[in-house]
Amino acid sequence: MYIHYVSNYRENEAKNKVPPRKATKRPASAPAKSQREPKQIRKKQELVVKPDLRQSATGGVILVFGQGDVGQLGLGEEVVEKTRPATVPGYQDVVSIAAGGMHNVCLRQTGGVLTFGCNDEGALGRDTSRDGSETEPDSVDLPGKAIQVTAGDSHSAALLEDGRVFAWGSFRDSHGTMGLTLNGNERFPIEMLPNIKIVKIASGADHLVLLDKNGHIYTCGCGEQGQLGRVAARAASRNTRHGMGPLLTPGLVEFKVTKKLEFDDIWAGTYCTFAKEYQKGDIYVFGLNNYYQIGLKDPVTHFHPQISKTFSGKTWRHISSGQHHTIALDDSGQVFVMGRKEYGRLGLGSNCLDAKELTLVPSLSSFKCIDIAAGSAQSFAVTELGDLYSWGMGSSGQLGTGEEEDVEIPTLVKGKQLEGKTVIRVAGGGQHTLALATIHPVKEKTAG
Repeated sequence: MYIHYVSNYRENEAKNKVPPRKATKRPASAPAKSQREPKQIRKKQELVVKPDLRQSATGGVILVFGQGDVGQLGLGEEVVEKTRPATVPGYQDVVSIAAGGMHNVCLRQTGGVLTFGCNDEGALGRDTSRDGSETEPDSVDLPGKAIQVTAGDSHSAALLEDGRVFAWGSFRDSHGTMGLTLNGNERFPIEMLPNIKIVKIASGADHLVLLDKNGHIYTCGCGEQGQLGRVAARAASRNTRHGMGPLLTPGLVEFKVTKKLEFDDIWAGTYCTFAKEYQKGDIYVFGLNNYYQIGLKDPVTHFHPQISKTFSGKTWRHISSGQHHTIALDDSGQVFVMGRKEYGRLGLGSNCLDAKELTLVPSLSSFKCIDIAAGSAQSFAVTELGDLYSWGMGSSGQLGTGEEEDVEIPTLVKGKQLEGKTVIRVAGGGQHTLALATIHPVKEKTAG
């Protein structure tokens, strides 16, 4: 049931998609007395990146809304829909959330990881043989404390404090399930990229991006829309002579050889990837761009990294991308969008056009926002005062407005279970939404 439900939705929504069918060694000829110099140069050049993992400083509760027909609301077998936010009982110590296509991953203050939702392909990373056990949060067994979690359509991942990354579930491409590794689906956590210390991870629908401590980027998963940034169009299909090996084995993304580029942040969209270069702050992008959603001038699939001029020149706190649109939050708390306009997902009103450049969302410009997220065709923003706004396609109740109508401008999400809570994070899934809220309202910050 799961496979057809997600893939059909993606196919219908993505009709207009464009489907694809070394460092050199220094010679050791310097005299002995100058041997210190290369060591000093190497030490000076080594970068240690510490990106913001967007953890909350204090624990909070999970709020859910939208469709829950495969347990993705975490409210038990009987609850299959919520059009207003509902609290998932039993946990008040959650510090980070990730919404997948039809499942969720949550990080606790202890470093423990909770999952709930569809487990058809192992995306929960735990035993769900007991009837209904996938519809309520439960713990994933990991060999250490997690500091970040991510979720895709059918896979999940966790970054541990020692720099190891564990993932579980499966990637998918246009032919169906790819498996997570060359061994196939992984129903329990397996280490990805051993012996390399990772500092941040990001999940698209069917790809995983890993940033190591020295600013290098690795990718694995589906490459059909260019989202891996290291596989040419002709090699992006599993049907090439190389098969799925180059896709499922995490590989280094190569940038311009003339420049030794290093990166200090990454973000993954549904079918694309964003990376922030350390020195200049330029944003490099690759992936699906059929509605200009990654900020390049040519509305085609881009299989290798390019600088996006519309994204460069600003400092971004977070970038989130749905199927055909992107929403971005800058360091001053302003919210920008670009890409496809249908269903109101840009929040620019009924008469707007597709946005080919990053465009400020006018109705949010008087607020300072602290978080944003994109669902498949929805957008969300959280203000500094803890209010949650939503807009876009509402057909599954995932806007939290109490209705299933599309919304064309940001609308305040209200509900009894939001009373006395301060929303601090939001995550958009396939047909559902997660929010993280603290129970005691945070005081308004004063200037100065």
